[in-house]
Amino acid sequence: MSSLDISIKENKYQLYGLVVLRVLIGWHFLYEGIAKLINPYWSSAAYLLDSKWIFSGLAKSIVANPTLLTISDYTNMWGLTLVGCSLLLGLFSRYGSLVGMALVLSYYLFAPPLLGLEYGKPNEGSYLIVNKNLIEACALWVVYVFPTSNIIGLDRFFSNQEKH
Repeated sequence: MSSLDISIKENKYQLYGLVVLRVLIGWHFLYEGIAKLINPYWSSAAYLLDSKWIFSGLAKSIVANPTLLTISDYTNMWGLTLVGCSLLLGLFSRYGSLVGMALVLSYYLFAPPLLGLEYGKPNEGSYLIVNKNLIEACALWVVYVFPTSNIIGLDRFFSNQEKH
């Protein structure tokens, strides 16, 4: 067991706070994934077509190619769902955190909150550089760095580390 695991175990407030953070992010991902899976009309096309900045050309290419758009849709639907399950259950949650970070950072890069960029979809608030995607990516980094699923989660059953 690493010294990090021991220090987290010793401070129950930190442990429970980190577990709650992991579970809440997991719920958010799972909900977003299932909402997309059960909606037969959902597609990433509208989001991609509204893309600005450095990935706008790539986004338009994805939308123009039905195969790439289908891959994008399935990657989003199943990626969100599987990351959500991973974080909620504490199963392979370090990998889930990394995949989740990749997803939300891609959302950030396709539609960054920068000056001069106007989007067709209204924002939830007024953002400049920092938005919910960047915050959630940073929170996932915290979940990755502090692997609470080795203590409270199914990962504890798959850990090769000595139990104390």
